[in-house]
Amino acid sequence: MSAVPKRDQILVGLDIGTTKICAIVAEMTDAGGISIIGVGSSPSLGLRKGVVVNIESTVESIKKAVEEAELMAAVQINSVYTGIAGSHISAENCKGVVALKRAEVTREDIQRAIESARTLAVIPHERRILHVLPREFMIDGQEGVREPLGLSGNRLEVNVHVITGAVTSAQNIVKCVNRAGLDVVDIILQPLASSEAVLGQEERDLGVAMVDLGGGTTDLAIFLDGSIRHSAVLPIGGQNLTKDLAFVLHTSQTEAEKIKTQYGVARTELLTGHQIIEVPSVGDRPARTFSRRDIAEILEPRVEEMFELVRREIARAGYEGILGAGVVITGGTSLLEGMPDAAEKVLNLPARRGIPSGVGGLRE
Repeated sequence: MSAVPKRDQILVGLDIGTTKICAIVAEMTDAGGISIIGVGSSPSLGLRKGVVVNIESTVESIKKAVEEAELMAAVQINSVYTGIAGSHISAENCKGVVALKRAEVTREDIQRAIESARTLAVIPHERRILHVLPREFMIDGQEGVREPLGLSGNRLEVNVHVITGAVTSAQNIVKCVNRAGLDVVDIILQPLASSEAVLGQEERDLGVAMVDLGGGTTDLAIFLDGSIRHSAVLPIGGQNLTKDLAFVLHTSQTEAEKIKTQYGVARTELLTGHQIIEVPSVGDRPARTFSRRDIAEILEPRVEEMFELVRREIARAGYEGILGAGVVITGGTSLLEGMPDAAEKVLNLPARRGIPSGVGGLRE
């Protein structure tokens, strides 16, 4: 029998999504990696487009997901790291500058420079800073410095990416987690957490767009030269696909979701053969039949619209044509058959599905 993991080696992530809430328990390994020892998930009923709209429902869903994870991992969960998304998220780039106390850059100088950029950022009182991420440093005007520690100079400048969210949205997430009997260690921007999990260093250097296709929102993070350059949350997700199916097929959202995951295809031209599916109707009307092609024809325009919004956001941010590593899609909606092909077609970039790397244990 394996030893019970020590409390300080346990990390818990809580993803409060629009369609489901997931808790994941990981143990720190001696080699510095993480091994997943428990997972739990519960349908999410209290969110719209990534934002809490019903506290009681959200608290219940959090409790269920966490209890499931606790049972599997055989540990008690007290505190969690949780993600935040929603179209209230915004980001801006700011600069900070400090004079060096000694002739070379120390950790304290780097911290002071980042802090000066944070204080210079103009943040309205109804918004809260979630992250201040260094993009690049300059020493005495020398640009493009990634790691300034130990370099000689008199003046250190830093370009930072400041990510903010609505204070109330963050407070509501914390309130839900607290009411479920847990402490929040930190709130992390969802696209940032996804990027950490699925992107390689070479992709970040070459230029890559990470697109996390969730139920209620699509999160975008753009990396170039090793650091984050742009982030955005778009108010469209897998739920839009489900609603389209439910509307056109005259069936319930629950049935539409099942049909989407079992038979859905993002591009009609990937279909071969002629498969017929029986679709239950709403109320006591008889079931009707549709071909798999019919379903693909409903999904394809909406999938294209999703990636078109992503393409416009990449262009608006000024990164069209310079993302050498293309696009990495992740999130539940990316599992729809043919999604990478649809992304390649609309974005005109090579696309792959991102799967978390560097984790052991219950990988699936």
